[in-house]
Amino acid sequence: MSSARPGVDLVIADNGDSWAKFCAGEGKAMGALVGAVMKATQGKADGKLATALFSKRRDRDDQR
Repeated sequence: MSSARPGVDLVIADNGDSWAKFCAGEGKAMGALVGAVMKATQGKADGKLATALFSKRRDRDDQR
């Protein structure tokens, strides 16, 4: 299991503004979210995986 996975939920909770912007289609907000994951994991997370996890989470939330 990647260290990015648990960080995604934590980052979303701590960065609601960036998450809302990302969900609204503002692509630049992804950088802030991935940066927060990297900071939370002390650079150990895979940035590409974190990006994919955020996108998957957004798509899942859109279906609700």
